[in-house]
Amino acid sequence: MKLGEEINGYRIVTTPTNNNGGKCVWAFAEKDGRPYFIKQFLEPKRPRPDSPGSERSKRIRQEVCQEFEDRHRGVMSRLTPDMRGGGNLVLAEDFFAAGSTYYKVTARVDTSSIERPQGLEPRQKLVLLRTLAVSLQLLHGIDIVHGDLKPANVLVQENKGNSLHIAKLIDFDDSYLTGRPPGPHDIAGDSLYGAPEWRRYVQEDPTIDARMLTTAADMFALGLMTHYYLTGSLPGHDACYGSPADAVNAGEELRLDPRLSPTVKGLITALTARTPENRPRVAAFLAALKDPEVCTLRHIRPGTTRPLADATAPVDAPASGDARSASPGSTDTPGPAEPRVSRLRMNLGEGRRSRAATESESTPLVSSDSPAAETPPRVSRVRINLGDRRK
Repeated sequence: MKLGEEINGYRIVTTPTNNNGGKCVWAFAEKDGRPYFIKQFLEPKRPRPDSPGSERSKRIRQEVCQEFEDRHRGVMSRLTPDMRGGGNLVLAEDFFAAGSTYYKVTARVDTSSIERPQGLEPRQKLVLLRTLAVSLQLLHGIDIVHGDLKPANVLVQENKGNSLHIAKLIDFDDSYLTGRPPGPHDIAGDSLYGAPEWRRYVQEDPTIDARMLTTAADMFALGLMTHYYLTGSLPGHDACYGSPADAVNAGEELRLDPRLSPTVKGLITALTARTPENRPRVAAFLAALKDPEVCTLRHIRPGTTRPLADATAPVDAPASGDARSASPGSTDTPGPAEPRVSRLRMNLGEGRRSRAATESESTPLVSSDSPAAETPPRVSRVRINLGDRRK
């Protein structure tokens, strides 16, 4: 693929690049006056009659190519650009082979995406997560696993009409029908966001069957992304593990940001369960995220586990639009945000009410007959010089 070349009617109008492209080369193209995004797959390569190698090796390569074609065309037959509710999905419009090479084409879309979505206000974060989940629900409703769900494959764009931010889901090249993934050597994905069963499948764990790779794998990634979009970082784990999934496979519990609401903590914990069947489905995710308050971060009082009242300011200011390519296969994700110290402004009247409410919700109830319920006498630290009046 070269600048100025025409491939199957698509004229290449930018210099092809592998930037964030994984095993692909991509560029922008034009056809019949319309702009497109075109991707050239570096593998597999269709064998030709004069290709080197034995007939057996050519037959094996042909079988690999046939499986590759069937998977892509199968997904495309279910995900069409005009499908109802698919407005936030950037889908393929054409898939073909030219010579020994495969190509895929999508409409060219605005690829700008904010760099630090964790700096959004709670209501904006809620809309972002819900639009992403609705797109995922559409996929799962027709038994399609995205297969490479991560921030690099989500464009976070501002809706000019209402200033809210929505998620546009891209890159379905690694998608497959639930329970029918490519083989361990052919399946793609990102180890940082991959599910525990996906990691073990790639490592050819004999206890993992292909049928175990279902839409639940996407839900594990959604749990990690929820933590990232709200806090700017992934859940923590021991450094000896290369990914959250590896830690979960080893029986370790992921460490969640203490500023998260109890609702979100419980949701992420469930989504990152080791057993796929124990993870909630998208409907439960949407049901849990209805109130922006659950997306509010509360800074913790030093030396306690109690949140500061009214500490709801975002940890980062929204970054200006960042032009990113809509190229799939990227393993780059935005770096974690450094939390900013909130400078609280507290109304004495409303602040006291809010603080009392917050403390009552976060402090465990103690029975009246418990020693902890007794209030110890306060000892004054004031020393009074009585002078001669002691006499």
